[in-house]
Amino acid sequence: MSQREIKSKNIFLVYFLSFFTFGIYSLVWTVKSKRDMNSLGAEIPTSWLLIIPVVNLFWLYKYAEGFAQNVKKDDSTMMWFVMSLFAGIIMPFVVQSELNKISEHKPAAPKKRVRRVVKTAA
Repeated sequence: MSQREIKSKNIFLVYFLSFFTFGIYSLVWTVKSKRDMNSLGAEIPTSWLLIIPVVNLFWLYKYAEGFAQNVKKDDSTMMWFVMSLFAGIIMPFVVQSELNKISEHKPAAPKKRVRRVVKTAA
């Protein structure tokens, strides 16, 4: 599991870009949020499973499980899964707002200092 910096995103921009790109950005956002949740310890499988019928339900369950256990820190996987199925339009709002809370509370990784060596003519 690699540590990935979770960046805060504008929730309304996610909806706007999803509408403007006819849903393509929603897939991009889903993949990015999956990577963020995996960096928190979730075990959501590859996003390629999203395009396979029936298997995408398994993927959505694992996504809801990762969200419930690693982001919300509760044990309501089935509730989030059912909510994703029947009220999927609000899930980006819920997921991104929780990820934004985590990104605000998590300190940024320290930047590496680069030492410059200046050679002088002797």
